[in-house]
Amino acid sequence: MNQPKPAPHKLPDDHVQLLEQIDAVVAKYEAKPSNLIMILHAAQGIYGYLPYVVQKFIADKMHLSVSEVSGVVTFYSFFSTKPKGKHTILVCMGTACYVRGGKKLLDGIQKHLHVDVDETTEDGKFTLNKARCIGACGLAPAMMIDDTVYKAVNPNKLESILSKY
Repeated sequence: MNQPKPAPHKLPDDHVQLLEQIDAVVAKYEAKPSNLIMILHAAQGIYGYLPYVVQKFIADKMHLSVSEVSGVVTFYSFFSTKPKGKHTILVCMGTACYVRGGKKLLDGIQKHLHVDVDETTEDGKFTLNKARCIGACGLAPAMMIDDTVYKAVNPNKLESILSKY
């Protein structure tokens, strides 16, 4: 017995417009596989993150498999498959920062914001990440919020730092 095919999922108009912008980027880079990382960077800038629907769209436009695109997305830490918060907190876990209290700092942020590493707060305000090194070893323990570096941070300073955002 032939069953009717389900209607294709219709994306909201604003998503369609974003995919049209991504399509223009793919065309600009001539859909060359060697340009995949640049295309993904641009797509993340347009869409905000790289969910499956965006990865599949790019894969189709570039005549690649979704697994090829997904492999690149999941390999590089600067790509995200989940929405990011308005502000990104990056806690340094390099040797100097770790030894000087980086783990306590990370634990303090998690407790204060009620969020785990690589997660976004319920209100969408912060995404918490950790890094091997942010190049601020002399300022340890250090963290960044967006592009601002905070030096010699301890859990007691967190509330005053986070309240600025």
